[in-house]
Amino acid sequence: MDLLSSLDLSKKEIGRIFELADRHMPAHSRSGPLLALLFEKSSTRTRVSFESAVHGLGGSAVYIDSRTSQMSRGESIGDTARVLSSYVDIISARMNRHQDIVALADAADVPVINALTDLEHPCQALSDVYTIKKHFGRISGLRIAFVGDIAANTANSLMVTAAKMGAEISLVGPDACEPSKAYVDGASECSLVEISNSMQDGLEGCHVVYTDTYVSMGQEADAARRRKLFAKYQINAKAMRYARDGAVAMHCLPAHRGEEITSEVLDGKASLAWKQAANKMPVERAILFYLLNNAD
Repeated sequence: MDLLSSLDLSKKEIGRIFELADRHMPAHSRSGPLLALLFEKSSTRTRVSFESAVHGLGGSAVYIDSRTSQMSRGESIGDTARVLSSYVDIISARMNRHQDIVALADAADVPVINALTDLEHPCQALSDVYTIKKHFGRISGLRIAFVGDIAANTANSLMVTAAKMGAEISLVGPDACEPSKAYVDGASECSLVEISNSMQDGLEGCHVVYTDTYVSMGQEADAARRRKLFAKYQINAKAMRYARDGAVAMHCLPAHRGEEITSEVLDGKASLAWKQAANKMPVERAILFYLLNNAD
């Protein structure tokens, strides 16, 4: 049987459909949680790891590319949130502007997870700090350097998350790149945060040397200037020698080999980049479980 036209259905058939709708109305009729992935930006690791994570909880995911949704035609974030809340149990959103994910969460009746905005990448930071803890057996007392664009969303979330767990933070970048005062202040309430424009001084004594792309999504028009600005902050073999013996290199990926990091370091024994990527899935599964079981 097909349903191609309203003319095709009899009164009896319409009534039967309504009876079935009543039967399947309760959310518990699903076998597991349903996650909406609402993305305004492209993604590989975050999208796939969240899909894998929810499947691991016995649920499923629905991917919504905002460019092909009604948001692209002017539907408000609030209206989108209200509708999605009636379909799914939880929303993970990757938005261009942080204020938009705040608006999404304000209007939604289900938990909302920040899967990246222009200001933060909290899930990435959680999986990064988890990876560091797994490698060193602790976070407290470690010294973590973020090198390059120290005003980036990844830097903001990493410094706050790691500092809350007791790590010292070293932000290493050019004077022209000022980190966010709000995030520096937030991290400083928990631990030491230092800012340096010197690779040697900033990496001295560090257990972790972390970097990210010089050109984030949405900054492509400014790529040439940014590559020049951050050129001397590349993580290479020389930079790693400034850090303490046994230091590890981290990158949230995707990497632009030969720009912010060399292949020698990224593929070397000191690299934790691939473990970072792998750890996104179990950490995001834990986030989903925690929010779904602690939601009001």
